[in-house]
Amino acid sequence: MTEPQARRVSLWLPTWPTDRLQRARRAERLAPLPEPLVLVARRRGRVEVAAVCGRAASLGIRAGEPLAAVRVRIPGLHVADADEAADARALERLAHWLLARYSPLVALDPPDGLLMEARGASHLWGGEARMVADLAKRLGTAGIAARIAIAPTATAARALARHADPPVTLVPPGGLEAAILPLPVAGLGLAPGEAAELRRLGLATIGDLARLPRAAAGRRLGLPLLKRLDQALGHVPEPLPFLAPPRALVANRSFAEPIATAEAIGEAIRDLVAELCCRLAAAGQGARRVDLRLARLDGSEAALRAGTAQPSRDPQHLARLLLIQVEHLDPGFGIERASLSATLAAPLAPEQVGEAEQALEAALDRIAARLGEGALWRPGRAMRLLPEQSVARLPPLGPAGPDFPARLPRPARLLDPPETVDAIAMLPDRPPVLFTWRGVRHRVRAADGPERMHGEWWATPAERSLVRDYFIVEDEAGARFWLFRSGDGEDPATGDFRWYLQGLF
Repeated sequence: MTEPQARRVSLWLPTWPTDRLQRARRAERLAPLPEPLVLVARRRGRVEVAAVCGRAASLGIRAGEPLAAVRVRIPGLHVADADEAADARALERLAHWLLARYSPLVALDPPDGLLMEARGASHLWGGEARMVADLAKRLGTAGIAARIAIAPTATAARALARHADPPVTLVPPGGLEAAILPLPVAGLGLAPGEAAELRRLGLATIGDLARLPRAAAGRRLGLPLLKRLDQALGHVPEPLPFLAPPRALVANRSFAEPIATAEAIGEAIRDLVAELCCRLAAAGQGARRVDLRLARLDGSEAALRAGTAQPSRDPQHLARLLLIQVEHLDPGFGIERASLSATLAAPLAPEQVGEAEQALEAALDRIAARLGEGALWRPGRAMRLLPEQSVARLPPLGPAGPDFPARLPRPARLLDPPETVDAIAMLPDRPPVLFTWRGVRHRVRAADGPERMHGEWWATPAERSLVRDYFIVEDEAGARFWLFRSGDGEDPATGDFRWYLQGLF
């Protein structure tokens, strides 16, 4: 029998595919897709709804429906292609996050669920309720809708997460049957056709099925169904394929005699880097960040960190990045242990890299090692509408990202935040004839505009009705400015009608 102390946690992510897509767009600095949103896939010779967002679900759209029928019912529906392989990979990454933060036992429950063992881990959070509250809060902050249940068996927890009324359900000891018997039979993980057949026979709930005579139910309904029922009630064990923890890419050294000189520490670093690079090569990975931890004789620790612009497992290059920082290291009374780990790694194929490209990467990494992590970056475009939000810091050798639109002139220098100016202009759509900025008066000789921009109504409530009218103006001295008026000049809800300086040409 299943251990009575077992506490299985089921996470159901009802809008996981659409949540995953929106998170991916935010990571790529793309605007979120408007809702209602459905993902579609071609199945059985037709285009079907594969997943829906929360808004689409509230409108009655369900997975498996033909897209054509849904479009007839709900015009204005936003449609995107489903990527089930990407959803599965993202679900596994989420499982490894649970593995690192909440419990050493986590299992996948595809396509939109996860299972976890809370026994032995919940006390670290002050109890199951606090652990679940922290989990729900973090998922919500990340934009992932989740329903959570804790029960003595995995099948029961899964059924409660999907079919119980509250979004979070904790079954108390001894309350398993009272919690799951009123649930629909579909909670046992049955296919839609099987659940419909049981309802046709008058077996709408798990309790209806449990009250049947065992022999007759086995002959009529089959033993697999009764096994699912027994697993839900804890009468039959239900093994889960728990994920194995990711193998740490670490190299360790213990020294017979404490080391304190720069030469000895440098030699230890070279040995550790060589061993770590062998492990990276075996795993098909390259280090993006390596951490060196040095244990001193007095029990304290020193640490060095080095990052790379691109994944690398070149021993000379990684060792050089750490050796640059050794001069700032305090060995104390001596170092007795050292550990080097690849705390951030990425796939790296065994291929040749051009000498020029390799030299540039090495030079950038050495500069970053001296100046600090994040000191090197290059400007790029973020897919945002407002100009002060449209520039992002990109890695020096990362993907190029989208270009700025060439059809509209943009100033070389943007002000963030925009600075207020005193301007004289006729409403609603005329440029200023005179404006004062930083105490200097500028009389406008020529102007071009307006170019109207709206706020991202889907991003924040503050931008729901925001309107800006932009003008390029040239003063009598030939200087050019990018000004905008907040609001459309007619409706006060769109802005305060004040003028701002956004950039300089």
